This record gives sequence, structure tokens and C-alpha cells, in this order.
Amino acid sequence: MFDYPKDPYTGVIFASADAVPLEFWTWDNFRPHELACKGTGKVLIDPHSMDCLQRLRNILGQPIHLNSAFRSKSHNRAVGGAKNSYHLTGRAYDVRMRDHTPRSFERAARIAGFTGFGFYPPKNGGYNFTHIDTGPAREWGQRW
Repeated sequence: MFDYPKDPYTGVIFASADAVPLEFWTWDNFRPHELACKGTGKVLIDPHSMDCLQRLRNILGQPIHLNSAFRSKSHNRAVGGAKNSYHLTGRAYDVRMRDHTPRSFERAARIAGFTGFGFYPPKNGGYNFTHIDTGPAREWGQRW
């Protein structure tokens, strides 16, 4: 087992994407910089959630484009995230629906082990996105 700093909530935290050791990284279709907080650059990895994300990628057979993954408390506040967001624990991902059919994506995400779902319409000419997490079973927003 690796002896890396643990976040008080869950997972393993690194000062930056470049600080994540290669021997720690076991998820073939993702890179640490994709999971880094856009405010601080830190990376918090919850291995179970990352296993679910890799499983989802394998089921879909095509890339997953992340809008957001881990967020520091300050960045979460800056973007208007929920106070107890699973992004704070490295257990949540916001995925652009540019390359996915929302219904088939949701079905695959549930099979992969995700239990929390949020559905968001496009903003400022962007793409729909779906929030997925490994927290308690729940959902919000309107499917498009």
C-alpha cells in the first residue's frame, strides 16, 4: 500500500497533478491533470470512485470529457457548488454530454457503480452535462 497523505474526508491528496507518482496511477483512460482542482491544482483521488469512472469508460467504449472533478473548498465556493458537495471528496465528476446520449450514459454510469446524478442544461452555448458521484442514491435536475 502507498504511504501518501490522506485527505481528512477520503482518498489520497497530492499537491499537483505532477506530484502523482506513476506507480500510484492505475486508471488507463484518465490522467491526473484531468482530475485536478481548477482553482488550486491539487488532486484528490478516491480510488473506488476512480475505479467506477474507469469502469464507465470501459462500458461506453469512448472518451469521457470531464468539466470538473475534485474541488477545493475555496474553488467549490467560487463556482457556487453545494456546501457538502462530493466534489470536495474526489467522489464526483461533471461530464459533458457532447459525445454521449444522456439516457445510455446514465444507464452505463449506474452499471459502473455511480449512485448520485444531477442533470444540467447547457450554459452560454455550452453542452449539457451530467453530474455523477458515488454518494447516496439520489438525483436532481431535469433530464433533457
